[in-house]
Amino acid sequence: MQLEIYNLIAEKNRISVSLEAICDSYSSLLWDIEFYQCGCFEVYIAASPQNVSIFQRGRIVARSDDAQHFGIIESLQLETDAEKGDYLTVTGRFLACLLERRIIYPTITANGSYEDIVRKVLSRNVISAGIRNIPGLSMGTVNGMCWQGKTRLQVSYDNLMEWLYTICETIGGSANIRMDGNTLKCDLFEGTDRSILQSENPHIVFSDSYNNLLSFSYAADSSVQKNFAYVFGCGEGNTRKRTTYCNGTEPTYLDRYEVYVDKRDLSQDDDVSDAEYLELLKESGAENMISPQTASESTIAAFSTQYQYNKDYFVGDYVTVEQRRFGLIQPRIQLIGMVESFDQNGRSLTPTFKETE
Repeated sequence: MQLEIYNLIAEKNRISVSLEAICDSYSSLLWDIEFYQCGCFEVYIAASPQNVSIFQRGRIVARSDDAQHFGIIESLQLETDAEKGDYLTVTGRFLACLLERRIIYPTITANGSYEDIVRKVLSRNVISAGIRNIPGLSMGTVNGMCWQGKTRLQVSYDNLMEWLYTICETIGGSANIRMDGNTLKCDLFEGTDRSILQSENPHIVFSDSYNNLLSFSYAADSSVQKNFAYVFGCGEGNTRKRTTYCNGTEPTYLDRYEVYVDKRDLSQDDDVSDAEYLELLKESGAENMISPQTASESTIAAFSTQYQYNKDYFVGDYVTVEQRRFGLIQPRIQLIGMVESFDQNGRSLTPTFKETE
């Protein structure tokens, strides 16, 4: 597997991309793909004048076997040592980090599908925004029913990347920016259910019984849970707009974990009715719901003959994890991150899982 280093030059509303070098002699590579946040990478390579000239900030690092994820170099660290040798550490994030350079401005009030709202926000801030454009960026493919759900929301001055991934986590989808020739495409998608609780797709089961679960740790914490929100909007005193929100049946007694949400900055324009404004408040309440936290860390077999990463399953998919020795079975758990590591010891996979309701 080779690394490809590209030079990216922005020219008004377009980009120019040229291949600068191909590298296959690095000491180690970390390739961290995340579903609900921007992923990152790290290249550790022997320092030489040639490598220092190749790995420059702002350049693109790609893998010859990955057409979806492209990293942009953000940080370089050169260390020289007479005994251990000279090494260069190259780090950065994937191209979605470009959205972090913009805030959402001015205020946008939108009503419709999540896909339409994301399109509107991106158009006004990075695609059809004059000098605020990210050159070469346009909408790519949209897959997944989660993006067709309807909502109404108002957003202003939020960091664009953080806002987008908040939406993703709220609805269970994800976003990624990939390089497609001399263009950048922003794709919206969702994971596939491959757990034992469904029958449409082949099951993916990581288990000590199958010898594909090499290590496993599990922790649960309900202290941070929030499942019922009191949401207060604009106004003062008794005239202040307010509502409540919960997902599904209203929790009661010891099952009720309340949170106060202050949305005083959520304005009500003349064209927004009271009912529509309350829906905006409810959306804010939904964003503040917190499920009981679980921490499940594992190391899975990188060269399993049963399942191959990025062929049989992908980050974002729902799978099953079992530790039968201790009777712990997570029948439907989402793979929300995967650190793929290459070094002198070979290739390893370290997944991150998140339980779903």
